[in-house]
Amino acid sequence: MDKGLSLRGVTISKGGVPLLSVTHDIGPGKVLTVMGPSGVGKSTLLAFITGTLAPDFQAVGEVWLDGHEITHAAPHQRRVGILFQDDLLFPHLSVGANLAFGLQPGGTAAERKAKVEEALDEVGLSGFADRDPATLSGGQKARVALMRMLLSEPCALLLDEPFSRLDAERRSQVREMVFDRARARALPVLMVTHDAEDAQAAGGKIIRLGEANRCAEGP
Repeated sequence: MDKGLSLRGVTISKGGVPLLSVTHDIGPGKVLTVMGPSGVGKSTLLAFITGTLAPDFQAVGEVWLDGHEITHAAPHQRRVGILFQDDLLFPHLSVGANLAFGLQPGGTAAERKAKVEEALDEVGLSGFADRDPATLSGGQKARVALMRMLLSEPCALLLDEPFSRLDAERRSQVREMVFDRARARALPVLMVTHDAEDAQAAGGKIIRLGEANRCAEGP
């Protein structure tokens, strides 16, 4: 597959015990959801893709992104964005400075400021650049975290239970926003979750990891 994210024979083990095995192509703008309870290896799969797998895990297989193998690339070279259940905004930086942190190097100060303002406007947070992240609601923090990640110009998006800390109303709004923007940018998306509602809202294929650490593709 020339475009998109491809997992080829990816198997992750710990102490010689297989946790999961996945082979799947995720096309541009498409979503693959990996579901299962805690402890079956969902976040570990994302760590393998981002190049941050802990040394007590063993992995085989290949990760390809837009026709290039990235299995052994340094984490910062993989062009993979990730959102966690915690927003991970820098508390000592303003909202605008948090967003600017995601920007690729280069450009004038005015150009970088304009990109930050445009990103805030896109998610309904115009005028928030000088705000302290601590003053934001959970939904607002999630929007800032999303735009900071998108400003880094990733070629794929990983979601690690990113909606689980939001209340029902904000959860639906932020979830729709994330998937809309991923589709608009033609980003392949891999989401891990234990929440069936999130999985259904994502659309696309679902892989279910059971208590017995066996992997089966859903309907």
